[in-house]
Amino acid sequence: MLTWCAKQDDWERATTILVNLRRLPAESDYVRTEIQEMAEQLEAERRLIGDASAVALAKEMFLIPGNRKRTFITVTLMICQQMTGVNAVNYYAPQIFGNLGMTGTETSLFATGVYGVVKVVGCAIFLVFAADSLGRRRSLLWTSAAQAVVMFIIGIYGRVEPPVTGKSISPFGYVAITCIYLWAAFYQFGWGPCCWILVSEIPTARLRSMNVALGAATQWLFNFIIARTVLTMQQTMGEAGYGMFFMFGSFCVLMGTFVWFFVPETKGLSLEKMDELFGVAALANEKEVDTEKEAAQPRSSHDL
Repeated sequence: MLTWCAKQDDWERATTILVNLRRLPAESDYVRTEIQEMAEQLEAERRLIGDASAVALAKEMFLIPGNRKRTFITVTLMICQQMTGVNAVNYYAPQIFGNLGMTGTETSLFATGVYGVVKVVGCAIFLVFAADSLGRRRSLLWTSAAQAVVMFIIGIYGRVEPPVTGKSISPFGYVAITCIYLWAAFYQFGWGPCCWILVSEIPTARLRSMNVALGAATQWLFNFIIARTVLTMQQTMGEAGYGMFFMFGSFCVLMGTFVWFFVPETKGLSLEKMDELFGVAALANEKEVDTEKEAAQPRSSHDL
């Protein structure tokens, strides 16, 4: 809402929203500075976009090879993020813990609460200590492998030694439950934050807002698909849905393969270097050379 008001140049309302968010008076230096920075950023974006329409920007995104590659990476990363199974576990954690042998509503809810804490702590540790040191590509690669392993372990438990109602959880069952927490931690060290980092930093400044919007739309579309199909998968893919974990584990393997072949490392790259990485700068240089050659060619009598 704040950004929308700013884009409509409704700065009075934007200031009111920011005051409510920050719990500070409108006259405070902090609020004034933030509003000023927001105005400068929007002005810079408008200068970059110029008079280009949404259709023109979309053509630029899909018709220029370097931009098309960035768009392909954006969309695929967001699909892959959902195919880790993150929202299957987020939305149905109590049922999943119950299927792994944890009995009682309070026990399942407590396990779900611990799962949430693990995610928050894992993400905080990654962003503070590891995001720039590990890099985006490396983080995605090793967490793809790690998530695949723990998902396969959970699936093997459901297939080989499923929990029995009325009996205590077996040692293998505790391993499977621990794997849920490990999977959450691995997700927060890779596919959780890294996708959004890449989606926001790989496009050109001119196309950044459209690229991020496309990524978010893709993410929510596949979020919806997963949310609608998880219960069906639990009922149809083996006892207690163990096949679902094999499926998500297999997707993690495919995701790692995709990153290996298509996603370059972008850690520490400037916008100019990013353009070189995806070939946009090279394309621009080729056009400049062609233009110079045309200008240097002598004009024939036919041209006069």
